[in-house]
Amino acid sequence: MDTSFEKYGTGWSREETILALYLYCQLPFAKTKRTTPEVIELANVIGRTPSAVARKLGNFGPFDQNLAKQGIKGLTHYSKLDKQIWDEFSQNWDSLVDLAQDLMSRYKLDEQDWLEESTNLPRKNASLLVTEVETTTLVRKGQGFFRRAVLSSYNQQCCICGLDLKQLLIASHIVPWSVREETRLDPQNGLSLCVLHDKLFDTGLLTLDDSLKVKISHNVNSSTSNVTQQLILAYQGKLILLPTRFVPKSEYLDWHRQNVFVM
Repeated sequence: MDTSFEKYGTGWSREETILALYLYCQLPFAKTKRTTPEVIELANVIGRTPSAVARKLGNFGPFDQNLAKQGIKGLTHYSKLDKQIWDEFSQNWDSLVDLAQDLMSRYKLDEQDWLEESTNLPRKNASLLVTEVETTTLVRKGQGFFRRAVLSSYNQQCCICGLDLKQLLIASHIVPWSVREETRLDPQNGLSLCVLHDKLFDTGLLTLDDSLKVKISHNVNSSTSNVTQQLILAYQGKLILLPTRFVPKSEYLDWHRQNVFVM
């Protein structure tokens, strides 16, 4: 039964607002519209109209500093609850994911169907896996959030070369789980990279400076290959494709330069 008009004129609950924020973080801002399938699906399960859900997503815009820097203001008629939810979870991603998972179960909302993508665990974090099925499932779900949040921030492109084949894109952690597990779901600890540039970043042959410009290791500079020149060295000193939200934190990039990058 379609319940999308049952709550017309009623205030949003805390639970509904949490699900809206969860969706907001994983959609490109340009897709926060009433015609977007993910918006329609959430509207159906919580008994709201797609237009109401789209407006709620827009309400988070004024709190998003990265959007403000691009001159995007979002909607101005946000509620006190919207601000409270943003302040509570925008720096506490583990709690957001945990609560959203519980709410999706309660609303019988299948995350994989809703958000379209099944996400494999990153290979480079495989050593952290444990045998308990429940723990592995939670890790997978959390990594799905991280991947979607990071890739959507860069409009599904490699931030270095612009490759837009989703099958070849990786949400790469700047600081690995093994070093700082509490940052594993922080989208500001992620970069959208193609498989080549992810490998270069992961092995320290490439990093970013505080201006988000590419730095290439001298180990690569010594190569005389035309292929190396075209695929890697051509990006030396180039500004990355900037994200619409979740700009990498300077402290994470500094850690990478100090501990991973090979000068």
